[in-house]
Amino acid sequence: MKHSTRVWMGMAAMAASSALVLSGCSGTTDEAPDTADGDGGLTPVTLQLQWFAQAQFSGYYAALDQGYFEDEGLDVEIVEGGVDIVPQTVLADQQADFAIAWVPKALASIEQGAGITDIGQIFQRSGTLQVSFADAGIDTAADLEGKNVGNWGFGNEFELFAGITEAGLDPTTDVTLVQQQFDMAALLAGDIDAAQAMTYNEYAQVLETINPDTGELYQPEDFTVIDWNDEGTAMLQDAIWANAERLESDEAYQETAVAFLKAVIKGFVYARDFPAETAEIVVGAGSQLGSSHQLWQTNEVNKLVWPSPDGIGVIDADAWEQTVSVAKTAKNLEGSTVITTDPPENAYTNEYIELALAELTEEGIDVTGESFEPIEVTLNEGGK
Repeated sequence: MKHSTRVWMGMAAMAASSALVLSGCSGTTDEAPDTADGDGGLTPVTLQLQWFAQAQFSGYYAALDQGYFEDEGLDVEIVEGGVDIVPQTVLADQQADFAIAWVPKALASIEQGAGITDIGQIFQRSGTLQVSFADAGIDTAADLEGKNVGNWGFGNEFELFAGITEAGLDPTTDVTLVQQQFDMAALLAGDIDAAQAMTYNEYAQVLETINPDTGELYQPEDFTVIDWNDEGTAMLQDAIWANAERLESDEAYQETAVAFLKAVIKGFVYARDFPAETAEIVVGAGSQLGSSHQLWQTNEVNKLVWPSPDGIGVIDADAWEQTVSVAKTAKNLEGSTVITTDPPENAYTNEYIELALAELTEEGIDVTGESFEPIEVTLNEGGK
């Protein structure tokens, strides 16, 4: 998953021992995280990511680097994910205090019994694209008819399937679906006509590649993209999830949730206002991706977060309902949907994010980013 848990694992076995841990964390344990004050009176908090260190998680790393967690009385350990790490399962099993996961994948875990709640919808928009060469004539989902269409599968395909269906096509007969690796090699080789990509990762990969016809890097005009936000089948992605049972019964955990959200928001505000510095923070955190790729990723993630008219992290009811609708109705090739019934009422709440936003607004923090403008990023070959 070179973006955000790109592997749909359902209830796959969790290999916590393989997770890499930052800021001194030695890994998840078999016991629920200790909520007692740590060194210096700080409350220990474990955050489980979906994947390895990269600017998809820019705000969390910025909050750690800039001391925002400490300012809120927290000693936060960021635990990296991996192929066999399901963050929402780690959270439900109380081996982390908070976790980052895509909403549809978390909804599937909830339906399977995971007691978790979305308390902060950081990404306001979907970052998933279908990318084609410009001369392929693929501009909308309807244009995928008769094409070889790459997709990752494992639960990442539902926006695509919903888009194909919305365009009046049958995904089982009107397109040829091809299992795509988590890269753009098949597109560049001409093996598929349209490739699945994230705005902040795989799309950059093609723009970091030399065009053999020119000897220079590919340019955006060499490609066309289908954006599921435009097609009306987008699903909510990166969200902050909390343990539902602890939210209902543990006042200290409720207070920690608000403090955590405040620090995270300040981290994403920093990433918005200082993208170049944030990219280097992520590189310094151990990312295996290069500096120009991380700057691109920071900038593209900022576009998914800002502006946030209702305040960063607020869960928009319409976007939530669209995600639930697609999750219930879009079928993959096996005829399966992400979920079969509506999620419970406690699947999300704006209670804690609104408390955090109110406190930050009083402190003069811009939590909507109404004047946000993305920067121009120059990619280098291979993302260096």
